[in-house]
Amino acid sequence: MKTTLNIHDALLAEAKSLAARQHLTLTRLIEEGLRMRLRATDISPTGKRRAMPVFNGKSGLAPGLRGLSTREMLDAADHAA
Repeated sequence: MKTTLNIHDALLAEAKSLAARQHLTLTRLIEEGLRMRLRATDISPTGKRRAMPVFNGKSGLAPGLRGLSTREMLDAADHAA
């Protein structure tokens, strides 16, 4: 079936470029994207909330960490391993 879509110019250019690199038609690329999105919707949660695990420890942050920077935390985790 043919249809008309309004697609932002930059997005269309990026999609055409990707389709060309992957040796696909633009139509095929768009169809694959729609299928992926529809499949993701089918397997999404049904709205039920799941309990998240919570650490109830009392130790706090490791010595020397202030907890103000994600980078600081990642660096500390890298050095601890």
